[in-house]
Amino acid sequence: MKNKNLIPILTIVLLLVPIFSGCIDSFLDFPTTYEAHPTKISYTIRYGYNVTCTGTGKYTVTYDCGIPEVFQGIPSYHPLYAQDFEVVNLVNNSFLSWNISGDDETTFELGIAATVVAESFLVSDLNGADAVAVQEISTLYPTVSKKYLQMQSNGSARLIDPANANIKTIAQNVVEEAETDNSFILAKELFIWLKENTEYKIHKMGGSVQPAAVTLQKKTGDCDDLSFLYISLCRAAGVPARFIRGYLLSEEESEGIIATPHAWTEVFVGGSMGNDGWIPVECACDCDDAKVNINQNFGVENAYHLRLFIDDGSNESMNVSLSGILYSYGLGRTVDLVSINEVEDYTVVESKKLVVTKDNQRSYQS
Repeated sequence: MKNKNLIPILTIVLLLVPIFSGCIDSFLDFPTTYEAHPTKISYTIRYGYNVTCTGTGKYTVTYDCGIPEVFQGIPSYHPLYAQDFEVVNLVNNSFLSWNISGDDETTFELGIAATVVAESFLVSDLNGADAVAVQEISTLYPTVSKKYLQMQSNGSARLIDPANANIKTIAQNVVEEAETDNSFILAKELFIWLKENTEYKIHKMGGSVQPAAVTLQKKTGDCDDLSFLYISLCRAAGVPARFIRGYLLSEEESEGIIATPHAWTEVFVGGSMGNDGWIPVECACDCDDAKVNINQNFGVENAYHLRLFIDDGSNESMNVSLSGILYSYGLGRTVDLVSINEVEDYTVVESKKLVVTKDNQRSYQS
């Protein structure tokens, strides 16, 4: 899903430059101040599937539903169907897992109802002073390097492919032009390359995810595709990276607040930055201004992101993240599925402005 860009404004003493639509870059030596937006929200969400079994004959339904997390905040949850489930760990992620068999006519909801209080997170220093050098990552964090610098496949395609010749060449060129070994700065420069050379575009007719090499060739992709390409570029440059799956909340005129399945990324820069060295990056943003993209989407995870899955670097992780509900039934039986995706009780707890100083320091301010 598209990440809506905030409207920036420039503050000069007591006068305000008029606000125009789109993205405005700072042309003066003053802090860039973006329009106030929700930085702390609360809401309830229900997600999963409504399952209706009719006719005669046996049926089996299996579903693993990701347990919600937020980068900064507090989620609580309970199962929609409080029978025949267990909490399981798959590829280092927690799920509520149902495996239901029967021969009756019935309807039940499989999934999770969650109450969420979420806050926006950002890395305050865009200069990456606390990040480690790329060469140090393998020495200081060997487990991270082993997991998150390799290729990942779903069995039929190399979705994350740092060994691809074209991807390697681009990554190497960006590294050479950056003239630094700082992992944060390199990840930022690769993000700029991604935003200047690709376009966010959803698949027609809900097509499947693209391998990173295909996205590079087409120069377009949805949130999955752009995330896989960015991860591939980072890994090719020696910066560990991984994908996140979950929901992104947005406000639609006709429907109010909705949650859409979404994917984004994290890069590992070590030190005291982010969450144990991991910082979030939103790749599915469509502003043309590189500086605005950096300010709003690099090292930022706004309150509208709800996490359900974090990649563990394995091929199995890729398959688990892409799997959905499974069912089978015999002759005379019909099983109908309707997805559940409902947001209610949405409340803005706090709204703040994003302020970026001329020396690349960011903060949320009232």
